[in-house]
Amino acid sequence: MTFCMRASRPSDLEHLYEMAKLTGGGFTNLPADREALAGKLEVSANAFANTKDELTEETFVLVLENTETGAVRGTCQLMTKVGQRWPFYSYRLHTLTQYSQELDRTVRAELLSLTTDLEGSSEVGGLFLHPNERAGGLGLLLARSRYLFIAMHRKRFADRVLAELRGIIDERGGSPFWDGVAGRFFGMGFQEADYFNAINGNQFIADLMPKHPVYVEMLDAEAKKVIGLPHPTGRAAMRMLEKEGFAYEGYVDIFDGGPSMIAKTDHVTSVSGAAEAALSGLECQEGEKSLIATGSLTDFAACYGIRKTSADGSIAIDSAAADTLDVSEGDTVWSVAR
Repeated sequence: MTFCMRASRPSDLEHLYEMAKLTGGGFTNLPADREALAGKLEVSANAFANTKDELTEETFVLVLENTETGAVRGTCQLMTKVGQRWPFYSYRLHTLTQYSQELDRTVRAELLSLTTDLEGSSEVGGLFLHPNERAGGLGLLLARSRYLFIAMHRKRFADRVLAELRGIIDERGGSPFWDGVAGRFFGMGFQEADYFNAINGNQFIADLMPKHPVYVEMLDAEAKKVIGLPHPTGRAAMRMLEKEGFAYEGYVDIFDGGPSMIAKTDHVTSVSGAAEAALSGLECQEGEKSLIATGSLTDFAACYGIRKTSADGSIAIDSAAADTLDVSEGDTVWSVAR
């Protein structure tokens, strides 16, 4: 089977809806709601249709298609500038040190402070791969195709990029972090709050979330132990992000306490390593395993392939990749080592 990343289309709605029902909650960017998903695809279509090289608030939705069947089996998203329509809230974990001369004692306390520090960053998120396709490196193709897209449209993205990983969700679909922190102020469970945020935005957080720092020591044990931890299904994604140059700097999601990973955009491995070259051959049989992409905006497509670089800087790729991307000799492609 051959898989290709491409720009989303309004006709992908039912595929995305069926995948959204499989997420198990905690995926704010992929709600199991047709109207919300249709709106997201419309916003994405407008972003792809905008040909100006400028940084504004946009969302691009990419999908993973089985080119033999036409089935969409995965998706991911790129948000160019978060926190413009609604504030982009995070908790930041930090330490307060206090000293008592009378007791000759130093006390260090960890606090969670509500912040909008990450506002204005670009974000990669909404990554979901159908459970039946979690083999053969397709998750890596989903994730890294985003960075190729950024490299190919660099002026549309900020100088800092973040990725929010889903936090710990228990067997009943609840969040120990939400129950221990914000849930006490909102009078609603995690699933309800998460769904409301996905559909309506997070203004209700600004309205009701306590503005004072929260002392971690005052939280219950279940909430404390999940701060900054990814969901078990997201551990591999966290390792991939770390390989790309992302780091956890103490920022956590206000809903489930999952870690926010941050990197300078130009330092992301698959952005800095991406190279543009002309095609000099389409029958390469031996070479470097790579991710190869072509097209701009609505014509964007990416897949796995083999490349061999010539002395003049042009590259040859394998015929399967050439067929998948529908490229010919003389065309320009972008690639990065797999």
